[in-house]
Amino acid sequence: MNRSRLVASVTWVYAAMFGVPAVPVAIFLAEESRLPSLWGLFDMYAGPWSSRLTDDRVIALLLVYSGLVLTAVLSGWLLWRTRQSGAVLNLGLLPVEAVFWIGFALPVPWLFGIARVALVFMAWPELSKSRRQATAGG
Repeated sequence: MNRSRLVASVTWVYAAMFGVPAVPVAIFLAEESRLPSLWGLFDMYAGPWSSRLTDDRVIALLLVYSGLVLTAVLSGWLLWRTRQSGAVLNLGLLPVEAVFWIGFALPVPWLFGIARVALVFMAWPELSKSRRQATAGG
């Protein structure tokens, strides 16, 4: 597997673990007026935002986060196709995603973020080569 596809895969795993569940959590919060817990261990997406903001605002933030992660999925698709724009988008989204990781107190996505940065930089030469070939060919 080339490095750009590895970045795409890591991004998609992150999206499946944290972006996709944000929608059902928002629905649960809207219906139950509380955050669901993960196996009774801790409340999901509970952080500074959930303790300081109204439920409506937390729901809105969860949905915005889900959309942001959906954009990360798009960057993964571009990376899978060996597009340099996918790498730029992937890295550009990370600071915005980090704001949500802090607001929802999500510790694990930081590891995915570090992996994404490292893998994008490792994939950059093949992405640059792919761009040169596309420019020369067309």
